Amino acid sequence: MKMLIPLVLSAWAAGAAAQAAIDTPTSGWRSAPPRQQDFVQEVHYPAASVNVNGRSATALIRGHIGAAAKARADGARQPARLVVDGVAMPLSTDEDGGFARPWSFGSGSHGVEVRAPGGGPVKRTQFYEAQAGRVPTRLRVVLSWDSDNTDLDLHVVSPDGEHVFYGARVAGNGGALDVDVTTGFGPEIFATPSPVRGAYHVFVNYYGAGERRDVITTAQVAIVEDEGTPREKQQVFRVPMRKPGELTLVHSFLVP
Repeated sequence: MKMLIPLVLSAWAAGAAAQAAIDTPTSGWRSAPPRQQDFVQEVHYPAASVNVNGRSATALIRGHIGAAAKARADGARQPARLVVDGVAMPLSTDEDGGFARPWSFGSGSHGVEVRAPGGGPVKRTQFYEAQAGRVPTRLRVVLSWDSDNTDLDLHVVSPDGEHVFYGARVAGNGGALDVDVTTGFGPEIFATPSPVRGAYHVFVNYYGAGERRDVITTAQVAIVEDEGTPREKQQVFRVPMRKPGELTLVHSFLVP
């Protein structure tokens, strides 16, 4: 028995350290200010981190994962997983396990889930945004990828010829790219509250991987139409990106 006690305590401590926490959003009903902050975020080059300065709690996903990220067989750090309203993507954490990611939530019901690396603990929260004045996102395109220290770029061409990417992040038709992530995993998000009718084309460009030229990364593109309505439609596409410089048409679709 004496030998079992330290083992049990050690296992309990390891489990406690691995707990995931979501500080915001919290579960329940809420009424955020009707005026949303700017969707487009500052970009910090050459290594872009997602900027959360000045973001209110109602436009932010923030929390902490206690256990340090496990390393994969190739020595790279495993990311956590973030799932927002059914859309899953890798989630970067800092050295202390903290994470923060701006997100534009419209009115209605939402769910956020965080999964620790390597199949660790899961934390979920559900909330209802009761503020009817929140601007809905009628079209959202989310790019993420599965390797660190790589740079993929999202390009969206709308029916009126507008081309949104890191060099032109805001279109005249209301569409915008939130941030240019250059350090791996993403996400980069294109969103618009009033999509132009017609054909959209979604491209992914493998911009670079530092000094390495042999890093194969898998791009994931999630396309969400009529978000938060009974007509909501989600599609997810995964495409291997084999070398820097590669530009791939991931999907074309019609907005009626």
